[in-house]
Amino acid sequence: MILDETFKLANGARIPKVALGTWQTPDDVVAEAVVAAIDAGYKHIDTAAVYGNERGVGDGLSRALQKTGIHRESIFVTTKIPAEVKSYKGAEQSIQDSFERLATPHIDMMLIHWPKPWAEMKDPNAPSYNAENLEVWRAMEAAHDWGKIRCLGVSNFSIDDIKNIQDNCRVQPVVNQIRVHIGHVPFELIEFCRINNIRVEAYSPNATGRLSQVPAVCEMAKKYGVSVPQLANRFCLQLNLVTLPKSTHAERIIENGNLDFEITAEDMEQLLQMPEI
Repeated sequence: MILDETFKLANGARIPKVALGTWQTPDDVVAEAVVAAIDAGYKHIDTAAVYGNERGVGDGLSRALQKTGIHRESIFVTTKIPAEVKSYKGAEQSIQDSFERLATPHIDMMLIHWPKPWAEMKDPNAPSYNAENLEVWRAMEAAHDWGKIRCLGVSNFSIDDIKNIQDNCRVQPVVNQIRVHIGHVPFELIEFCRINNIRVEAYSPNATGRLSQVPAVCEMAKKYGVSVPQLANRFCLQLNLVTLPKSTHAERIIENGNLDFEITAEDMEQLLQMPEI
């Protein structure tokens, strides 16, 4: 079962290949989604401070563990420091706040959510924030030293952004979470991460629903007898990426994790050639 499979990270930790994504899932809804996911066999939950649902994720996690009898060590929880936090003290406080909201003894992975503040992320003239990201990273390293956070990584980081961390850190990043889906595969960045032993996680694997409007993708899903999201998730897995499907409906959550089929090499090539979506 694919939900039981893991990738080995550069630091030796094991990360489940499929995670429940919780972006745009309200705090009062996410707990039930987490319970449904863990009940369905998911062992990886992805959240972020900016999602505003860490408290609900923590509540759902607690309820799911009580319901299933699964030990906390069996579930991999990821959260993220907001993009606008660009100081040591700010990151330190953000980490503390995440722990309080999640109500968990440890966090499996903490990411810097974006290399630039939200308001500047699409501004080509914005500064690099290299020094500020290193301050945030040092706060994360301190929490890592105490054993409170087990893995450190980044999200939406370019090659240059990653090099800045690599060249100036004590604890190397083991993950880069980026947008990857059929019709959007940043090959150069993925290859750089592979060479540097950084596992890529693919968020929005279904292109926030847009893939269902692409006839060629729909036809291929029918060929395999699966839904478009299932095809999209399997596509990411066959690129050796962690995939983060999102849903709040139990039946869709189960479907998104039912990925025990294989896309042929010829069909993978066709999907890789899809125009930008």
